[in-house]
Amino acid sequence: MSLLDRFSLGEGFKKYFEVAAAFSDDLRNDVYGIRHEVYCEELGFEPVRPDRREIDDNDRHSLHCLLRTSTEPRILVGCNRLVMARPEDPAHPLPFEHACRATLDRSIIDPAKEPRGSIAEVSRLAVRAHYRRRKGETKTALALSEDDFGTKEQPRFPYIPIGLYLAVVALAKHEGIETLFMLTEPRLADHFSKLGVKITQIGGPVEHRGTRVPSMMNVDHVIKNLRFFIKPIWRVVVEEIEAGYANGRPAFQTPA
Repeated sequence: MSLLDRFSLGEGFKKYFEVAAAFSDDLRNDVYGIRHEVYCEELGFEPVRPDRREIDDNDRHSLHCLLRTSTEPRILVGCNRLVMARPEDPAHPLPFEHACRATLDRSIIDPAKEPRGSIAEVSRLAVRAHYRRRKGETKTALALSEDDFGTKEQPRFPYIPIGLYLAVVALAKHEGIETLFMLTEPRLADHFSKLGVKITQIGGPVEHRGTRVPSMMNVDHVIKNLRFFIKPIWRVVVEEIEAGYANGRPAFQTPA
């Protein structure tokens, strides 16, 4: 599917992929399995676990998205998560606040002073190796580059990363989150500007599995300013995420 078929991008997405709010134990285990495959076995960012599930303490208060193929047999493709404030300690820093404490420009925004129920962090984006085919991409868990959009003569569309990002925005909107934070590749803002998405850098670079910069985006601004050719995909993603909520969202766990 190419950008020349922009009016059918929503149908094109449904033809190949589906997103799911990973609210059940089985779906969350699929997420943890993808993360283990990518972060532990392929990239060596985390230690290999006997149960082949990559889980950390932030998963207790996170919501997860799962991307898989839309036809049988459904093949797992990728995942990400929305890390929210800890129910028992809302003031506890989000993961990026630890990683970037020395480089954040608090004149732009100070996450510690924001209402904690209105902010969240996007993290643990991962795509399985089979779907990371470009030269050099196997060294990163998820990438978006100029090449993903093809050329003027042969345009194309990066369904996988865009589907994952839109899914987590849909989760955030449902949860009443206003601001999303993330550690991103420095050029991500340029690539997302093609979609009408404004990503603002809020501090200097840090070394975190490569050079990353702390960034933020406003959820309502993202939704309002999506380019017209992206909106059909957005509607599909929202419908699929809302189907997960219809079956019930799990409560966050508290420490024993």
